Amino acid sequence: MVRNGSTKQADVQYGANRLAIAKGFHKSAQEQVELAGQGTLGNPIASTIVHAAIAYCDALTATFGSKVNQQDHQAAVKTLRGVMGNRLPKSQETRLTRILGNKDVAQYGGRLMTCDDAVAMLILLDEFSKWVESEMTRV
Repeated sequence: MVRNGSTKQADVQYGANRLAIAKGFHKSAQEQVELAGQGTLGNPIASTIVHAAIAYCDALTATFGSKVNQQDHQAAVKTLRGVMGNRLPKSQETRLTRILGNKDVAQYGGRLMTCDDAVAMLILLDEFSKWVESEMTRV
């Protein structure tokens, strides 16, 4: 893979692998929510959801654009738009933006997220993943 600015080259197999990883993170987040008890901290669950969303995004950009975003995950939305063009519905772009917007809070911030915050993010991820998986069938 060759790095080009905030992206690096990737191939279809990389995209397929990232899809499998995304599904793994997604399942893990669902299981974390199912096991969560009253007062469970939402940050770890939210972090898993962010990783799933990034992996779903990478699956698409690798498969259809031969590149994946690196380091600046807010730029992932722009990379996805560049690769998918009008095939990326505004609603899905908004879902991804909202999920990624919680990355710093979930992983590096001092704010405690509730389990309800994580569940709201999981709902966004569920919808985003349905669209991603539908797009991936075009390969």
